[in-house]
Amino acid sequence: MKGLILSGGAGTRLRPITHTSAKQLVPVANKPILFYGIEDMVEAGITEIGIITGDTGAEIREAVGDGSRWGARVTYIPQDAPLGLAHCVLIARTFLGDDDFVMYLGDNLLRQGIAEFVDRFEADRQRADNSDAVIPSAQILLARVPDPQRFGVAEIGPDGEVLRLVEKPVDPPSDLALVGVYLFDRSIHEAVAAIRPSPRGELEITDAIQWLIDHDHRVRHEVLDGWWKDTGKLQPLLEGNRLVLEAIEPAVHGTVDADSLIDGRVVIEAGAVIINSTVRGPAIIGERTRVVNSYIGPFTSIYFNCEIINTEIEHSVVLEESVIRDVTRIADSLIGKKVEVRRSETRPHATRLMVGDHSVVDIA
Repeated sequence: MKGLILSGGAGTRLRPITHTSAKQLVPVANKPILFYGIEDMVEAGITEIGIITGDTGAEIREAVGDGSRWGARVTYIPQDAPLGLAHCVLIARTFLGDDDFVMYLGDNLLRQGIAEFVDRFEADRQRADNSDAVIPSAQILLARVPDPQRFGVAEIGPDGEVLRLVEKPVDPPSDLALVGVYLFDRSIHEAVAAIRPSPRGELEITDAIQWLIDHDHRVRHEVLDGWWKDTGKLQPLLEGNRLVLEAIEPAVHGTVDADSLIDGRVVIEAGAVIINSTVRGPAIIGERTRVVNSYIGPFTSIYFNCEIINTEIEHSVVLEESVIRDVTRIADSLIGKKVEVRRSETRPHATRLMVGDHSVVDIA
């Protein structure tokens, strides 16, 4: 089985961060989101991985390399424009060949990984082959949601097979929303070649799966037990960061002075320095970051080469090489690379902003 990870797309819902960076490389608990997907693939025994890239392809290639650090082999497949998930399958045809494969959206986080789902899909295919039953051509992952009107929704028959998929229905047939992980055999290639672009101009993977159903292919489903986050928006990203941090094992590899307090599940990475500060977990402080006279509260990830001075911050993600100085309180925030946040002493006192396109500034 091969893997196909989708890491194109413009990341419009995380602007302005994604004006200059790939959304899949935003760190959650100080690890790029994309790396979680690669690790899930390898854990499931999948080591031949294709990565679909878009405008940020060079950044993705630099971060991931050839995949050898995970024991994988990575092939990069450029996509000229974001023309839909089914289009990704179409352009990956040469890489995928006739092998079964997992397609994984590169900005998704799944607590339980994908190994169980891959094993059950392959086992079901083997059982069906041995009994002359209908072999499943695809498997989708579903999660129960309180607001299925916002998602692609699956209607499931009494035998557990998928009857149809409905995109953002006014009257949902169930509360089972599609998660961004799919398993396919080679029949999906016929499906993606047969469908036409949707009204938004994209080849939709839901249309391709519906084509399989309409042409008597068997599509099975699995329902997630654990949490799932699509990190393409700020609040789900912060929640994903919180959920991952809740499971970290405390470790201090940096330096903590005698005037500092480390409380709870906290990771201090190598080269980090904590001076006269409190870090209350779950939290992680990145390599070579300095925290001075500050409070780092729960569910906070500070990436590498940052400085946090005379500041209080919690429930936030700070990207690399940023400086936050003399700020009374920051919460529920995503702060980008090489950002400087400081309190000005200039009079008259006022809030002075230089804010990029598509930003949100919430002043209390």
